[in-house]
Amino acid sequence: MSKTYDSLHMGRSSIDLYSNDVGSPFVEIDSFAAYVGGSPTNISVGGKRLGLKTALLTAIGDDPVGDFILRFLKGEGVETRFIPRKAEHRTAAAVLGIEPPDKFPLVFYRDNCADINLNIDDALAAPIADCEVFQFAGTNLSLEPSRSATMLAAELARAAGATVVFDVDFRPDQWHDVRAFGVVARAVLRLVDVVIGTDDEINAAMLSDVAQMSLTHSQVSDTKVAGDTRGAIEYILGMGPEAVVEKIGPEGARIHLRGGDIIDAPGFPVEVINILGAGDAFGGGFIYGLVKGWGWRRSARLGNACGAIVVTEHGCANFMPTMAEVEAFAQPYGGLD
Repeated sequence: MSKTYDSLHMGRSSIDLYSNDVGSPFVEIDSFAAYVGGSPTNISVGGKRLGLKTALLTAIGDDPVGDFILRFLKGEGVETRFIPRKAEHRTAAAVLGIEPPDKFPLVFYRDNCADINLNIDDALAAPIADCEVFQFAGTNLSLEPSRSATMLAAELARAAGATVVFDVDFRPDQWHDVRAFGVVARAVLRLVDVVIGTDDEINAAMLSDVAQMSLTHSQVSDTKVAGDTRGAIEYILGMGPEAVVEKIGPEGARIHLRGGDIIDAPGFPVEVINILGAGDAFGGGFIYGLVKGWGWRRSARLGNACGAIVVTEHGCANFMPTMAEVEAFAQPYGGLD
């Protein structure tokens, strides 16, 4: 029996303020452009622009910022009926600097934010059993009540036959202790079919050996998380997921399967303007491929193409490509195959 929604995305949403002064140090920024953001929100828009029927489970405050987000999502055709307003909380925000090629300072404003207050009742009101793919982000797990609501949603989705996708989405400053991230991430793996993350995120999820456990919050926040990425991936696969999709930047993506196979999906060379949102664009494309039964490599190639397009733009959700745009972009590189 077919499901009503191709994909349901659960987690954070925000207004994102991107620096208009590309290349300027953060302290010298004069103005910002306002876009919609938040990883699962971005992915829902990316999938919708490619042609999926997507729904979003987030929460917003009873405030003008929430109105801003809803207006955009409705204009995009993302299903918003399952987004509660929480009058006692505020819609989240993020402020971003753009200093290519490698400096993109990001500040979250998430104190008392609405989306981390998604609760079990909100999850039960959403079409979790009526989607082909259920995707959630690691930041959902940082605080209650979102943590338990997300884990319940993953349980219900799995029981209903949906493919459960865990985008690691590791944000050190959203955790009281980065070691807690690993504990919770590992606890949720039994409910997950596909894990998506960078090598830093994969290693952070596996913070388990003595050396890594001794890292302070600031050390993990300010440096890359070192580790045995291949060993971490093998551990994750041993916990139940069918695949770990390792995002490797300009090189594309590498899909590690439970049976031991590794599939490389090369990236697309572009001049980078802004890397923020590239992973979410990848997620939208990759999930489209999952829904359509494209196979691992072609799904990842679509994700790579979407990410490559978005890194040449100023923002994220507002610049997600359509399928026609992706095909035109990929054609000089031999297409998506």
